[in-house]
Amino acid sequence: MSQPRRERSSLSSLRRFARRSALFAALAFILFAGYANWFVRQSKEYLREKRERLPPFISAMIFSTGEVCADLTDSFGLTGSDATCEIPEGHKAGKTFFAGLPKANGAKAPRDISVVDMGEFTIAYSDRLRHPVWCAYRIPAKALFEATARPNFKKDRTFSSCPAASSYARTGYDRGHMVPNHAIATRFGSEAQKKTFLMTNIAPQTPELNRGVWRELEHRIADLFTARWGDVWVIVGSISDGSETLSGTDIDVPTGFYQVIAAQSEGKIRALALVFEQDVPWKAWPRHYITSIDSLEEATGFDFFRDLEDKAESELESATPTRLWPVGFFDAFRALKIHLNDH
Repeated sequence: MSQPRRERSSLSSLRRFARRSALFAALAFILFAGYANWFVRQSKEYLREKRERLPPFISAMIFSTGEVCADLTDSFGLTGSDATCEIPEGHKAGKTFFAGLPKANGAKAPRDISVVDMGEFTIAYSDRLRHPVWCAYRIPAKALFEATARPNFKKDRTFSSCPAASSYARTGYDRGHMVPNHAIATRFGSEAQKKTFLMTNIAPQTPELNRGVWRELEHRIADLFTARWGDVWVIVGSISDGSETLSGTDIDVPTGFYQVIAAQSEGKIRALALVFEQDVPWKAWPRHYITSIDSLEEATGFDFFRDLEDKAESELESATPTRLWPVGFFDAFRALKIHLNDH
């Protein structure tokens, strides 16, 4: 028996209303997500002011939605910009240095460093600070090894000033890797991995930094950047002003850390620099800590990429990228998963 005409008309109206409501809700979310994406890209001063003035619930909703959307659209390559230049004729990247080792050219750069070739990476260690000033390494695109169990931290007997592994105990600071365990282990194997646990590769980092955004960036570089851009070269370093030492020791506590990342693909060099203060928030998104290499050189007193042809060096170092490097479609979601899992 067929439904009465009035009942059929009522059901049809309800379906139309449901479809329109769903369409309106989807459109409203797209508009809100677009606004939130734009919002989180504003200056730190603007964001700080809005966070203080907006109701907590509204602020949390805009910030969380915006950061997720910005991370995805940047990873897709739909938003943001990179620092790039044409590969100069004759340029040849080295085993651990992309364009020469960093050179001290300012008063802020420590002068007592010893540069040590560890094979898979290079360390510039300071006897006075009792931790590395900078380290350089290359991550080959292909991972040949599975990461094994973490070795124990060990004193490096090469340097009498090298701290014991126990020096960091109960200080409130982590033993922070400069050259990362994960990248070296998956590319060069367990013997190379053990070298990253020598205390000459370690500097004091807050748990929020070491286990949060710093670890996230290390994994993005090793697992995602290499998949999209091939071999990646990294210089990682510390920034110190001598204002603090590790409790009960004379081990310097850096005020912050940086990473300078480079790759060459499709006829271009791509570079990225980030600086993190020790008090970086636990849930920080790395995009907010991007800077120009020129600014980093001023802050550290070191000259990076000094073996590059002058025009190329100037193009790379003067630009301030606005995103982390784009990655493949599925890796964009992996990048987001890395952030959410780490935090």
